[in-house]
Amino acid sequence: MQIESIRLKNFRAFKDVTLRDIPHFCVLVGANGTGKSTLFSVFGFLRDAMASNLTAALGRLGGSRGLQEVRSRNSSGAIEIELKIRASLWRGKSTLITYELHIDEENGRPFVLREILKYRRGSKGQPWHFLNFSRGEGEAVTNELDSVTDKKDLKREHQTLKSPDILAIKGLAQFQRFPAVVALGDLIENWHLSDFHISRARPEQEAGYAEHLSREGENLSLVVEYLFRNHQEIFRKILDRLKARIPGITGVEAKTTEEGRVLLKFQDGSFEDPFLARYVSDGTIKMLAYLVLLYDPTPHPLLCVEEPENQLYPSLLWDLAEEFRAYAMRGGQVFVSSHSPDFLNAVELDEVFWLVKEEGYTQVIRARDDEQVSALMNEGDQMGYLWKMGILPGANP
Repeated sequence: MQIESIRLKNFRAFKDVTLRDIPHFCVLVGANGTGKSTLFSVFGFLRDAMASNLTAALGRLGGSRGLQEVRSRNSSGAIEIELKIRASLWRGKSTLITYELHIDEENGRPFVLREILKYRRGSKGQPWHFLNFSRGEGEAVTNELDSVTDKKDLKREHQTLKSPDILAIKGLAQFQRFPAVVALGDLIENWHLSDFHISRARPEQEAGYAEHLSREGENLSLVVEYLFRNHQEIFRKILDRLKARIPGITGVEAKTTEEGRVLLKFQDGSFEDPFLARYVSDGTIKMLAYLVLLYDPTPHPLLCVEEPENQLYPSLLWDLAEEFRAYAMRGGQVFVSSHSPDFLNAVELDEVFWLVKEEGYTQVIRARDDEQVSALMNEGDQMGYLWKMGILPGANP
């Protein structure tokens, strides 16, 4: 899966912005308050709306004011989100999907003003609409995706959702007879927005089972235990990379106590006995968590990480950027925001967008579209140095 473009209208600082030609590994740069976190919150909002409804998802973003807090200041009209996603929906065929969502409110309650899912079956012609809903009612195509070669053969079924604040892709994704909707719903549900907290990962965990690192990382010891027991090759790869990056660390294990708690233990080659996670550095815990996330046996189709440089030595950041890029090349798209020149020095020209505030609203600039930045990078300069020197207009550190 790859998000190729994002269009936002009336979404907080994004009055009317489009990001085009988004790479597999996308790095966002900008001063505080320019909207990096807001862009990530779009993904979180869609995932939350899939899990519940618009009212709950807007509440998480805007508190009690909901849509009024999320809508751009001094703006009226619907909030609009449009994603163009390239994905393999059936039989490995790559397709450019357009998902469009317009949200408004009536009598203080949000509703779906418009929701469309469309794409072309071939390289030419107009896109086929596979879903078209408004205010909780609409049509969806029920044919199997690879069984139709002519638009007139599409079988459409009218559906009414129980509430106008429910996404059609949430309601219809529960039924296999809507295959296009099921595919998009599966993608969104598996997006991962990392908000890792070292303080949450250190304490002992109740014994249990976890295959994937959680958003805040409190189940890190459980995932390490799962990988050790079920994916020895991946576990060894994670350990090898941790050894290469953290001097002295020669082993990691998840140990279950008699009281039913799981401890993370680290082995230092200088000592005979291992020691607990609470005694190792923040950087060691965080690097382990990133490696566990990036070498997940079932990778997320979309991974978002804000400021991964926090608590890490600058010398580790180049390798970390390479790990993110490798993850993206294996098929999981990565969005990262950063304030670190050391991290930015490891990224390429086509991977960077920077955000600037103009008259209270955010604009997005693709680095390769700036002639000066492009020329300097092509001559061998590095992005972090250029950013630190103030060469990226409006994005001074």
